[in-house]
Amino acid sequence: MLKSTFYYCLVICTILISSCSENVSEEQIKLPSNLVLEVESLGNGVVRANFTADNATFFKINFGTPGETTQRVDGNSASYTYKVKGDYTITLQAHADEQLFVVDSKTINMNAAALGLDPDAGFKSPENYDGYKLVWADEFNSSTLADDWTFEIGDGCPANCGWGNDELQYYKKENTSISDGKLTITAKRESIGGKSYTSTRLITKGKKFFTYGRIDIRAILPKGQGMWPALWMLGENFSDVGWPKCGEIDIMEMVGGSVEDRDRTVHGTVHWDNSGNYANYGGKTKLSTGIFNDEYHVFSIIWDKQKIVWLLDNVEYHVIDITPSGLEEFHKPFFFIFNVAVGGRWPGNPDGNTSFPQEMKVDYVRVFQEN
Repeated sequence: MLKSTFYYCLVICTILISSCSENVSEEQIKLPSNLVLEVESLGNGVVRANFTADNATFFKINFGTPGETTQRVDGNSASYTYKVKGDYTITLQAHADEQLFVVDSKTINMNAAALGLDPDAGFKSPENYDGYKLVWADEFNSSTLADDWTFEIGDGCPANCGWGNDELQYYKKENTSISDGKLTITAKRESIGGKSYTSTRLITKGKKFFTYGRIDIRAILPKGQGMWPALWMLGENFSDVGWPKCGEIDIMEMVGGSVEDRDRTVHGTVHWDNSGNYANYGGKTKLSTGIFNDEYHVFSIIWDKQKIVWLLDNVEYHVIDITPSGLEEFHKPFFFIFNVAVGGRWPGNPDGNTSFPQEMKVDYVRVFQEN
């Protein structure tokens, strides 16, 4: 009889335990889902994060500044004021309770404009250097473009359609303006001459050309897939010997886009004819934070009889020895070319994320030569 009573008790307890387990399962806390985080810039460094999630009882947020403590938020938004330029990752947690939560994050760039700083913010180079004298400069302080510059018009046809690179723009004068001491070249989405984009290309050929020296160009660049701004030089004998025998010095080129950090990377390259064969040699550098559309930077070369050195904001990032035979091009006069191309074999075409108009602004170009 005792065994039977024990058996029935065991069955009843098993049933009760099973029932309790089912109740716990039914009442189990649900993990938040459908988390949405949106960040908007309100100007002067202020950003507001807006967020929602299903089954969230509260949120925690961190705005990505050094030493910051993650803060609890009971509503659906939080604001923060940044003081320093940089890239910041905003991290949001949507909580069911203290232990159960899901996470989302967004990285933002607080540049000079976002912080409400001077629109002229950025690096500035010295106005003089020991051992050098200023031999030519354009500070773009006039209301009109100086006679030192010539517009190249069209799409390069018939001799050089697409400007040799399958570019998509048609160059015209009207895309250039000067105001507030800045030269602005604007790339637009508009149709002319069978092309879907317009821009400007300026040269100093036959007017201003130089052999050796230090060259500083302060500029802010466009951004986005398909954009190709360039500050460069060609040999003054281009019309006589053609390219690449004339030589080419690319002080700065950028192919825009977010992939592979394109908008934050610039290239410095030389091209030449090496005993009948095309040759080139280039280097590149990348910003540690932000992109070249954020604020002004100074693109420089130091060019003498031995070498050409490339610098970004006075920091060297590339050099070539030009003393070997076969590099005679780089001991002759070169003229300037400033342009913003759209599309082409190197950058590829604009896509749905490329906004227009896009601008390259040049504050100054200065040429120094040794005393």
